[in-house]
Amino acid sequence: MTTGHFARTIIRATVCILAVIVTLTPVRAQSQDAGETSQATVQGHVHDASGSSVAGATVFLQLVTATENSTPPHITNTDSAGAYRFVGLRAGTYTLRVERNGYAELVFGPIDLASKETKKVDLALVSSKTSEAYDALPRTMKGTPKTQAPEFFDEPQFTVAGVTSASNSGGHGSDTVLRTSEALARATVSLSKESTDNPGTATSAAMEASLRDAVTRKPEDFEANRQLGKFLLNNGRAAEATPYLKRASLIKPDDPELHRLLGDAEEKSANSLEAVREYQRAAELDPSETNLFDWGTELLTHRALEPAIEVFAKGNHLFPRSVRMLIALGVSWYARGSYDQAAQYLANASDLAPDNPTPYLFLGKMQSAGSIPSEPLVKLLGRFVQLQPDNALANYYYAVALWKQSASVGNDARVESLLQRAVHLDAKLSAAYLQLGILYSQRDEFSRAITAYQKAIEVSTQADETLEEAHYRLAQAYERTGEKDKAQVELELYKELDLKLKEDRDHDRREVQEFVISLQTTNSTSPSKP
Repeated sequence: MTTGHFARTIIRATVCILAVIVTLTPVRAQSQDAGETSQATVQGHVHDASGSSVAGATVFLQLVTATENSTPPHITNTDSAGAYRFVGLRAGTYTLRVERNGYAELVFGPIDLASKETKKVDLALVSSKTSEAYDALPRTMKGTPKTQAPEFFDEPQFTVAGVTSASNSGGHGSDTVLRTSEALARATVSLSKESTDNPGTATSAAMEASLRDAVTRKPEDFEANRQLGKFLLNNGRAAEATPYLKRASLIKPDDPELHRLLGDAEEKSANSLEAVREYQRAAELDPSETNLFDWGTELLTHRALEPAIEVFAKGNHLFPRSVRMLIALGVSWYARGSYDQAAQYLANASDLAPDNPTPYLFLGKMQSAGSIPSEPLVKLLGRFVQLQPDNALANYYYAVALWKQSASVGNDARVESLLQRAVHLDAKLSAAYLQLGILYSQRDEFSRAITAYQKAIEVSTQADETLEEAHYRLAQAYERTGEKDKAQVELELYKELDLKLKEDRDHDRREVQEFVISLQTTNSTSPSKP
C-alpha cells in the first residue's frame, strides 16, 4: 500500500449536507418464531439533523445481490418514535432508501446481511430546503449540463469561494488526534494517486520531440496538446504541462479527463483553488468513481470537511462497492471529530473486501491515537491478524487494541506475544518496540523496558524517523532505576525533538491553504429550474 507523505483558522463552512449517521452493529437476531430462526432482521430509527424522531417516513429495503436485482423492495413506515423494522429477510446485500416530505431522499448501503443476523441502522434526514434552493438556481449558475451522468448524481450544495492561509489547522480533540487525521488524509490521497500515476510512462527525448513537433504543426489541435500535456505531467513537469492542457480544454471544454489532468497539474503546482475547481468540473461532467474521489480528496486535504463528506457520500451512493470511497468517508468523519462514525465506515469497507489490508490499516491508525476501542473494532483487527498472520502491522494494531481494552496489567500475555511477533516480522517497526517498552514499564520491568525503548530509538533513527515519545519514556525508566544523569539526557533530547516536530508541523499547516466554502443559495425571486 502507498501511504503517502505525512493562531487558528477554522473554515466557516455554511454547508448543508446529506448527513448519514449510521450505527451498523451486528448482533445475534432473537427468534421471532419457529419459522424465522434461519432468517435475518434490519431495524433502526430515522431522525432529523437535531436528533428528533421522524415519524411516517417510508423506508425501502432493496436486495441488490447481482442475481436478485429484479426483486421488489421491502417497504415499511416509521412509527411515532421513528422506528422501522424488516424481519424474515434472506441473507444477501441490501440498500436502504428513506423518503419523507420535507426532507431530502437518503440512500445508504451496501449492507451485508448474514443468516440469523440482526443489523441496526440509524439514519438521519436533512431538510430538503437546500436542494430546493439549488433547484431554483438559473442554469447559468450551475455550469454546463453533465454528459452521461449517473442517474442519481446531484450537483453539490456548496461552492469553493476562495482560500486562506492557515496558521493552525484547528481540529477536534488532542494534537495527537489532529496529527493522526492529517496523516490519514495524506494516506487517503495516496489511494487516488497510486491508481492513476503511470510510472511506466516513456521519458525519451525522442517521444517528447515528436509530441512537441505535433503541437508546432497543429497548435490548435486538441489531441496534440492533450498528449503533450499528459506526457509532461506524467513525467513530473506539471508547470510545463499546464499551458498545453489548458489550451486543449479551451478547444474541448467538456472533456472530463482534461479537467482531471488539469486538476492534477494545478495540485502539483500548489495552485489549490484552481485544482479543486478543475476536479469539480471533471466530476460534474463525468461523475465517475475516480473523478468524485479525486475531488473529495482535494477538499479533504485542505480541511473542507463538510463538503468532502458530501462528495464522498455522493460517491458512496453511486458506487456502493468502492472500498476507497468508504475509507475516505471514514477519514473525513474522523477529521470532523465523529470517531464512532468514522470507525463504522472503515468497518463497512473491511466487510466489503476482507482480504484487503487497507481498511484495517486505517482503522488501526485511528484506534492507536484514540481511547478504548469498541468491541467490534477489536474483533475487526483480530480478523486482520487471522487473515494476514504474517503482516507486522496487523499484529501491532491488534496488540494495541487489546492492550487499551484490557483493564488488568497482568492480563497482557497475548499483547506481548503479538508485539514480539510484530518486531520479528518487521525488525524496523519502531512503534512496536515502543509499545513493548510501555508494557514492560507497567509491569515495573524497567530493565526490559529500557532495552525496548533503546531499540525503538535506534530503529527510528536508522529509518530517519523521529520518535520523541521513546526518549521521554526512556527518561522515566532511567529515573525509576536511579540513573538520574541518563534520565536528564533523554529528557533534554525529548524536549529538543518535540520542539522541532512542533515547529515542522506548524510550518506544514501554514503551508496548507484552507478552502473558503459557501452554501449555494438564491432569493425568492430566482427563476425556477428550467
